[in-house]
Amino acid sequence: MSKIKSKFVCNECGYETPKWMGKCPGCHAWNTMTEHVERAGKRRGGLGGRNAAIPVQEKPRPIHEVESASDPRIRTKIVELDRVLGGGIVPGSLTLVGGDPGIGKSTLLLQTSHMLAEQGLKVLYISGEESARQTKLRADRLGISSPNLYVLCETDLELMQASIDELKPDLLIVDSIQTVYLPQLESAPGSVSQVRECTSHFMRIAKVSGIATILVGHVTKEGAIAGPRLLEHMVDTVLYFEGDRHHTYRMLRAVKNRFGSTNEMGIFEMSESGLREVVNPSEIFLSERPRGVSGSVVVASMEGTRPVLVELQALVAKTSFPSPRRTATGVDHNRLVLIMAVLEKRLGLYMQHYDAYINVAGGLKLDEPAVDLAIAISLVSSFRDIPADSGDVVFGEVGLTGEVRAVSRVEQRVKEAEKLGFRRVIVPQKSLKGWQPPKGIEVIGVQTVQEALAVVLGEGE
Repeated sequence: MSKIKSKFVCNECGYETPKWMGKCPGCHAWNTMTEHVERAGKRRGGLGGRNAAIPVQEKPRPIHEVESASDPRIRTKIVELDRVLGGGIVPGSLTLVGGDPGIGKSTLLLQTSHMLAEQGLKVLYISGEESARQTKLRADRLGISSPNLYVLCETDLELMQASIDELKPDLLIVDSIQTVYLPQLESAPGSVSQVRECTSHFMRIAKVSGIATILVGHVTKEGAIAGPRLLEHMVDTVLYFEGDRHHTYRMLRAVKNRFGSTNEMGIFEMSESGLREVVNPSEIFLSERPRGVSGSVVVASMEGTRPVLVELQALVAKTSFPSPRRTATGVDHNRLVLIMAVLEKRLGLYMQHYDAYINVAGGLKLDEPAVDLAIAISLVSSFRDIPADSGDVVFGEVGLTGEVRAVSRVEQRVKEAEKLGFRRVIVPQKSLKGWQPPKGIEVIGVQTVQEALAVVLGEGE
């Protein structure tokens, strides 16, 4: 009889140890060690003899002798999704899609399957969490009915492989990878070893057969994809589908993309008939903007190659507690603290006894330094109770000495502001070099935060 071995594996990072530990030495998480039992000498390479037929031996070659292959991308006809993917789905690629439960991952992939099936491509949608009738109910609600879209409800990887070999689809979708299990492994589905081995097998399917494969992954309470970190290193593209349940808008971001940029973002709106693309997100985010209210400033931010105008709101209120609060929603909390320190040191605005709150309207997250100037102006506007001009757009990076530094893609930001009818744009002075501002909008360059406040709020301090 084969010898039985037991080991403990961390569910967060995949760290292995022969004995149980309360705290993982790898990721320092508590109570994440689970026991895994396996038999020594048992083959763990995959599905029996199928992998043995895969040609894996190849001799080293000089790089100039390797053929340059540029496979045509598969256009999904969903513009926002194609933008995030870098122009479409690459044949033979492995994509991982993560997001909170109920955020719309299955809806998006089912709509993508329908678009590709309408183009004559074979799509195999494997669901491990829903029955065929449940998938059909969602398809009826979305108006999806195509003879090229095949649905399989299965969790056994061996049976999945048999269906893939028989159908030979152009696109394979697995929802979700945490429900798939390999019978050769004795651990439960969703464990670290099962997720790792199953993902490795789907990677071989994609690379050897040339089938574009999309895996759906669950996320932890911290927002990261559940399972070992190795999972994100194995795939070609990692997409996060995020958004607030209380808002109808969803953002699709690329965290990793071997075939395109990781700075792109797609915006969708959830409706009864599924996800709809938001063609002009700036109009959506500014549709409910109040006029003549202090603390409200419009900032031009870049999401990849797309300029987005959003409303930044600030509230500075006096507090009776010895330690004032600093709360930021949609922007980095550390940037808020830093900019408040600059305002106190360089401009003499003492806010030690005031709470400060910053919010990006619409649920969007801004992580570029170009929003610094808008944060500073909105804080001063609320602190002084002086409304900013509703026709102004500001952007620029703020340094520790109070200077306004140049940012990238200034021309695109200004053109977006002009298209939406704004009258003035306050930009860093050094960003005015090398391009000609449009005639329909006034562009004002500033060198310091003090100059920007004088232009927007009329503050001379």
